[in-house]
Amino acid sequence: MRTTATTPPAQRRPADTAPAPSGRTRVPWSVGCVADATGALAFVVTEPEGLTGGRLLLRQRGTGEEVRLPFTATGPGPLRAVLPGDTPLAEGYWEVHAEPPGGEPVRLRPGLDDLRALVDRDPEGAGTIAVHLPYASKYGNLALRAWLRAPHAEAGAVHVAPGETTVRGRCYGTVPTPAAYAELRPAEGEGEPVRAEVTGEGREVRLRIAHAPLLAHGPRHWQVWLRPDGARGPEVRLARLLDDLVDRHTVFTYPATVHEGLRARPYYSGANNLAFRVTAVAPAADPAA
Repeated sequence: MRTTATTPPAQRRPADTAPAPSGRTRVPWSVGCVADATGALAFVVTEPEGLTGGRLLLRQRGTGEEVRLPFTATGPGPLRAVLPGDTPLAEGYWEVHAEPPGGEPVRLRPGLDDLRALVDRDPEGAGTIAVHLPYASKYGNLALRAWLRAPHAEAGAVHVAPGETTVRGRCYGTVPTPAAYAELRPAEGEGEPVRAEVTGEGREVRLRIAHAPLLAHGPRHWQVWLRPDGARGPEVRLARLLDDLVDRHTVFTYPATVHEGLRARPYYSGANNLAFRVTAVAPAADPAA
């Protein structure tokens, strides 16, 4: 389900609560993250002096919720703390700390990551999708972005053509019925949603989003939702989460179509949810002016 993207710019770094220490107080440990096909994430400290017997502390930004994982070693050398792939961390941003024995928690610096096993991951049979992706915050601290969706609709290939956009997807925790359809909802919460056609077989779905009904409402942002069992069933946000990118918004750029002074374009939000944007086209400059 890999899609094609433009050349990626630097990743946007979500806000952090505090700058990294500097000078002599610099954090002594950096942590590399290694993922496996189950979504498990190993935090590896290659120079663990002073941390043996300690714990990794994950603290959610905004709520203060905490999760602790023991650092372990199979012999001399690196320490590892493993976050299982199915751990239901609350969706949002998590700060990553080390708790040395008898000491206070300190923020960790990011090391080298190996997240290749996460690319196009397909946890077939999973009813709940838990995703944990490490990233470097704007202050240079190690942080974790978590998603928790049940059910979930994973976005795949997006194809933009004159007059319509088609999106391939895969469902987890639900199976679309003949009553399935999609809804594009105004992101501002005002106005009626616009329906889009859904076809498919088994867990696989195909959305056909006509541009004309969106353009009729003028400039606006739209969220893309799947109703796999019609109006009486669950409401599932379409998103691309089973991958190794924390922020697809700055990486994937799709072509736009223009009609009667309006431009329509699909995009990924900062939370990797698929969305649609209709904007006004600036009038061409008058060369005689």
